[in-house]
Amino acid sequence: MNQKRLLVWLSADPENIDQFASLKTHWDILPFDYRQPIPVQADVPEAALVGLVQPDHLDESTLPRLEAWLEALGLSAWIALLPSMPPSQSPASQLVRRYCADFHTEPLDYRRLANVLGHLHGMARLRSAAVISGIPDYRTVVLNGQSDRIRSVRLLLRRFAESDAPVLITGEPGTGKDAAARFLHDHSQRASGPFVVVNCAALPASLTQSELFGHEKGAFTHALSQHRGKLELAHQGTLVFSGIDELTLAQQSSLLRFLQEGQIERVGGSRPIQVDTRIVSTCCTPLPRLIEETRFRSDVFYRIGSLEIRMPPLRQRADDIPALTDELLTAINAGAHPLGVSKAARQALMTHSWPGNVRELQNRLRQAQLLHEQAAIQPQDLGLSSIGPGTSPTVSTLTAFRDRADREALAYSLALTHHNVSAAARLLGISRVSFYRLMDKHNGPALRHSHPRQKGSPP
Repeated sequence: MNQKRLLVWLSADPENIDQFASLKTHWDILPFDYRQPIPVQADVPEAALVGLVQPDHLDESTLPRLEAWLEALGLSAWIALLPSMPPSQSPASQLVRRYCADFHTEPLDYRRLANVLGHLHGMARLRSAAVISGIPDYRTVVLNGQSDRIRSVRLLLRRFAESDAPVLITGEPGTGKDAAARFLHDHSQRASGPFVVVNCAALPASLTQSELFGHEKGAFTHALSQHRGKLELAHQGTLVFSGIDELTLAQQSSLLRFLQEGQIERVGGSRPIQVDTRIVSTCCTPLPRLIEETRFRSDVFYRIGSLEIRMPPLRQRADDIPALTDELLTAINAGAHPLGVSKAARQALMTHSWPGNVRELQNRLRQAQLLHEQAAIQPQDLGLSSIGPGTSPTVSTLTAFRDRADREALAYSLALTHHNVSAAARLLGISRVSFYRLMDKHNGPALRHSHPRQKGSPP
C-alpha cells in the first residue's frame, strides 16, 4: 500500500476538515489556523511540499498576516480555495499571483483538485531532486530560512515581482543579491522571457557600447556581422546589472538614454530600437556614498533605484545558520546521506561573524567535506575555533557572542564609511538612532571617543 502524502491546509476553520473526506484516501491533512499568532518557524515535516490556503475573508488588512503565515510554512506550492473568481486588483488576486500555482472556486471539484495536487507534489519532488543533484551553490538556498530578516526580504521580492519598475538590490558580498534578482524574474510576468546578466566588473570600457547596445555589420574593424547587445537580448525579459557600482562614470553616462526612454541604438546604426526589459541592479557599496564621492551619477541612481531591497548579512540572520548548514551539506554530498555536524562545530558556526556571509558558509562546508576524519564535522574541519571542551552553551554565552558580532558590525561599518555614522547606519540597514543606541550598548565610550558624534546628533 502506498504511503499517504502530506497536505497542509491553512484556513480560518480548521475544524471543518470533513470537506476534504475524498482526499483523505491519498493525503494526510495537516491543518493550521491563520487567525492564531504567526509562528517563528512552523512545525511542518520536510515531506510536506504542497498546501491549500482557504481564506474566509481577505482584505488589505488581513493579506499581510496570511502572507506571513505562508512564508512561515515555507511550502513549494500552494492552491488557493476561493468563494468566487477574484477581481484583478483584489487582495485575493494578489495572494494568488504572489504565492499560488493554481486557484479553485466554489463549488469545489474535488476530483480536479486531487489531480492538480498530485501534479504539483510530483513537480516539487522533481525540483528538489534537481537542486540536490546539481552543482552545489549557495545561491540555491540563500533565500531559505525563517528568520524575520529573510522572511521580510522574500515578502518584498514577491511584491516587487508584480511591478516592472527598476529594482536595486544592495548588500555585502555573499548575501545572495544575484539569487534575489533571479527570484524577481522567476516570480514575475516576464518569467518566460530571457534573463540576461551583465557582469559590470568585467565590462571593458572600450567595449561597453558594443556589448550593451550591439553593433551593425561593418561598424568598425572586425565587425563582420550584426551583433545584438545585452539590452536587446533581454527584450521582454529581465536584465541584471550585477555590480553596477563597478561602472565608470563614462559607462554610466552611456546608459542614461536607455534608462529614461527604453531605446538603444546599435554602434553604426541609424535608427533607435525600442526595448522592453526590466532592469534589476545589484551593488555592494552604498550608491549614495559613491555619489558623495562623485564616483556615481545621481541621475543614474534615481533611474535604477525606484525600489530597493537590502539583503541581510548572515550575522543578522544567525537563526537560519543550522538549516542553511544542513541544506548546503545535502547539496555538497549530491543527494547522498550528508555528513553529521558535531555539537562543537554547530556552536562554532553560530558564533563566527561571517564576513563572507552565505558564500563563506558554503566554502567552509566544502572544506570540511574534504578534510573531515571523524564521522561528524569538527570545528577544525571548518577552519573555526571551538568554544572549548566541556563548555555548555548558555543564554549568557550566546548573548555574549551576539554582542561581539554587533560590536564587530559597528566597527566594520564605521571603518568602511570613514566614521560617517549616517552612512554606517544605512550600510547596516538600521536608523541612525538605532545605530547610536547600539554604540551606547557596546563599548559606547570607546566608540564615541574614536568616532565622535556630529553636533546635533541624538543622544
